[in-house]
Amino acid sequence: MDTQMYDRIAEGEGFVAALDQSGGSTPKALRQYGILEDAYASEDEMFDLVHQMRTRIITSAAFTGERILAAILFEGTMEREIDGVPSATYLWQTKNVVPFVKVDKGLADEADGVQVMKPMPGLDDLLARARDGGVFGTKMRSVVKLGDAGGIRRIVEQQFEVGQRILEAGLMPILEPEIDIHSPQKQEAEQLLLPSITEHLDQLAGDHQVMLKLTIPSQDGFYSPLIEHPKVLRVVALSGGYSRDEANERLARNPGLIASFSRALIGELSADQSDEEFDTTLDTAVESIYQASIT
Repeated sequence: MDTQMYDRIAEGEGFVAALDQSGGSTPKALRQYGILEDAYASEDEMFDLVHQMRTRIITSAAFTGERILAAILFEGTMEREIDGVPSATYLWQTKNVVPFVKVDKGLADEADGVQVMKPMPGLDDLLARARDGGVFGTKMRSVVKLGDAGGIRRIVEQQFEVGQRILEAGLMPILEPEIDIHSPQKQEAEQLLLPSITEHLDQLAGDHQVMLKLTIPSQDGFYSPLIEHPKVLRVVALSGGYSRDEANERLARNPGLIASFSRALIGELSADQSDEEFDTTLDTAVESIYQASIT
């Protein structure tokens, strides 16, 4: 594991940019950006367009390591180039931004109030390619819908089980057991999730650490024990569908918790903006999220 990247994540000020929309969420991301489905005739053309969008974001003057610690990439982005350089290499060497890659293959159907991750048959190969390509870590998402103790236990067990494989491959896992912000049992779910995560952290062997990506809690400071846990490198928060202003406001009330926003970061960007308008819009978003993350 790269010690310079490790130190940057451990000690740096800033936030994590989530640029990892995958096959299922890409059409929505492109629509939000102003590119409709009739603009592409195949999945390959769709991914070409979304790579152009991500390239425009990453190469913007507003997107640098001064305020952004890391970026989470989609596997397809990791395998492509930015300005003639592999994407992960460009992020680190040109922007001083630590590269991560999304490794999950989507969600299984809901059962026991949760959606666990689908099987990942090609995980070992993906981890090897990521490590060889200069990627520091990974991210994988599952979702909690209800405060069901058994379901939440399954979610956490799966996250840590796969996380152990990622650690053994020499990468830093971001475990993401998201709690749906619209859950009627959001706070009950948080009260079940915290001790379950803590129990698994306490069982991590040796000097192993993980990162966590969590929904901003209903009770301010609720995840402070995780932020302070010696087995946790960093805790980041997803925006989860909150507007950027609300996500920032909630985040700022949780010291030590930093952003890993997607929609709240890029939601106001548009394909038809001039480069100046695009950079200004992105700069405004980056600055507001950065300020909320260092509060």
